[in-house]
Amino acid sequence: MAKPRVPLTALTMAALMLASCGGGGGSSTAGSGPVTVTPTPSPTPTPASCGLSAQQSFAKSVIDEWYLFPNDVATNVNPASYSTVQDYIDALVAPARAQSKDRYFTYVTSIAEEEAYYSSGSSAGLGVRLTYDPSTQRVIIAEAYEGAPALAAGIDRGTQILAIGTSAANLRSVADIVASEGTAGITNALGPSDPGVTRLLRISDAGGTRDVSVTKADYNIDPVSDRYGAKVITEGGQSYGYINLRTFISSANDQLKDAFLNFRSQGITNVVVDLRYNGGGLVATAELFGDLLGRNRAASDVFSRTSFRASKSANDETHNFTPSTQSIAPTRIAFIGTGSTASASELVINGMLPWLGTNMTLVGSNTYGKPVGQIALDKSECDERMRVIAFSTGNASGPSDYFTGLAPKIANSCAAADDLDYPLGDVREASVRAAIDFLSGQSCAAHIASASAGIAARNFAAAPAAPEMLMPADPRAAQRELPGLF
Repeated sequence: MAKPRVPLTALTMAALMLASCGGGGGSSTAGSGPVTVTPTPSPTPTPASCGLSAQQSFAKSVIDEWYLFPNDVATNVNPASYSTVQDYIDALVAPARAQSKDRYFTYVTSIAEEEAYYSSGSSAGLGVRLTYDPSTQRVIIAEAYEGAPALAAGIDRGTQILAIGTSAANLRSVADIVASEGTAGITNALGPSDPGVTRLLRISDAGGTRDVSVTKADYNIDPVSDRYGAKVITEGGQSYGYINLRTFISSANDQLKDAFLNFRSQGITNVVVDLRYNGGGLVATAELFGDLLGRNRAASDVFSRTSFRASKSANDETHNFTPSTQSIAPTRIAFIGTGSTASASELVINGMLPWLGTNMTLVGSNTYGKPVGQIALDKSECDERMRVIAFSTGNASGPSDYFTGLAPKIANSCAAADDLDYPLGDVREASVRAAIDFLSGQSCAAHIASASAGIAARNFAAAPAAPEMLMPADPRAAQRELPGLF
């Protein structure tokens, strides 16, 4: 049964979220945390209230009321033709998806799972981000998280997974898995993310080739790594700030403030902002990030705009820069991005563009292209959260339309590889090297050429030459925000 609705308010708007899109049949998030709709009081769940028909009815009512593109919703879609609520939602928003406005951004998920992630980065599994290179059929670790099983077992960035099994007797090579099952076979071979699930991995790194048994566990993702998340790089008599934000969650706020306070105390005005794997998250954290980059901005200067459909325009909001004691006044910024850089990450980059112009650049490859976000409406008696595209984002120059990525908006972008042979934050790593070169006044060898790269980033068929993040067909909340997470 559809529930009563409450309007968004100025208080709840700060909880809007932006996030990335999952691959395959998956989805992406950008919506609101506390911006939820629940029955009052919440009824005791019954088969009728949590059955497929009731869930489909709820989804349809949410789309009818809040969907950002009401003219791009399919009509005459028969819910009886679909066996899951997600398939029904996909059919309703197919016209918008065909125009790249909603690439599986509208979906249902678990309330409990999502709130655990956005509050503390709660997840379960190996604690790594996996890339797959179809040209070489290699699976390589892009990043490993502190406090998670893989890093504790000696698996880190640059480690290659050669084979997967549950024991030495049934190890299968990645090439054999892909040959018989495609890339989905890699996800299947790794098994569920449940704590206690154990896999034997044959890996190769600088230490040689060996078999490692890893048992999945619960862990919290640290949004700013203690190893390389925030540092000052000194080179040629100049100092540069480096900040790598993994995800926009509330536990990142104090870490960002601490990092920028350190930059400010050392007089840092040239900054590398590494968002290469950041799929998005909380708008409030993105706004904080903008404020930390806005010490020299006036109170009337616009960082971002949030715009709803015409019938919901009372919820539109503008965020002006609000500097704090930790804020810096950047002279130059080099943003590092890839096709996994989406939503809240793109909001930060786009928000700074009108104020820095050619004094900022995008290094790496084109971003994903998601200038829209979701709100959350809950059917709480069923632990069901509906994430629906309900607003667009813009900057001081007005509305934004970077559905094919931000590279076409940044004239002096700089193409660079994501060099898995070196740690993140290392000046020898290709993207960090290009970013420091830009900050020091050097010219870029090549610009990011393809406006389609952001879209292709989640489509192996469209971009067969480049390593891309692996995504399961049905991603969890954390996997939507952190493409490639296992």
